[in-house]
Amino acid sequence: MKLFLKGERCYTAKCAVDRRGTPPGEHGASRRKTSEYGVQLREKQKARRIYGVMEAQFRRYFSRAARTKGVTGTALLQTLERRLDNVVFRMGLADSRAEARQLVRHGHFEVNGRKTDIPSFLVREGDVVAVREKSRGVPVIQQAAEGATQRTAPAWLDVDYPNLRGKVLRLPMREEMDVPISEHLIIELYSR
Repeated sequence: MKLFLKGERCYTAKCAVDRRGTPPGEHGASRRKTSEYGVQLREKQKARRIYGVMEAQFRRYFSRAARTKGVTGTALLQTLERRLDNVVFRMGLADSRAEARQLVRHGHFEVNGRKTDIPSFLVREGDVVAVREKSRGVPVIQQAAEGATQRTAPAWLDVDYPNLRGKVLRLPMREEMDVPISEHLIIELYSR
């Protein structure tokens, strides 16, 4: 399944998923039927891979989501969407989540006026995420910001592209998260 991990490349014909329909090797075309556990595990691994989260951290996010009131799956996805590297990607200031993670790690962004270089930082409602003054000349950020004007930011973010800043208006709703994840399978996996 195409997870759009490589940024713009995934929208072109050079995407590896489009070039090859089956896994590599002699036996790639023949597949065994996957078990229920296999389907659940694949869904969890897909979510981890999309957001770039390791297993222990993903498990902590799940336990936090299970303790909150409301739907556990939606709370899990909201937590993943609130990560600073994902917010930078959603604002359009990076072409991929991996690139956003690296830009955050290198200290190019600030949250509420304070330099933040932790990609897993969870933003809250009302937080302002902006490119630092020293980093406004970074070519990667400028190119992404120019390309971001063609894309639309999600409704839960208010993005000001000329000033390279955005504000978190509210928590994202499930309908606004366009990730191809079936969160109920992840919940079933962890509920075993």
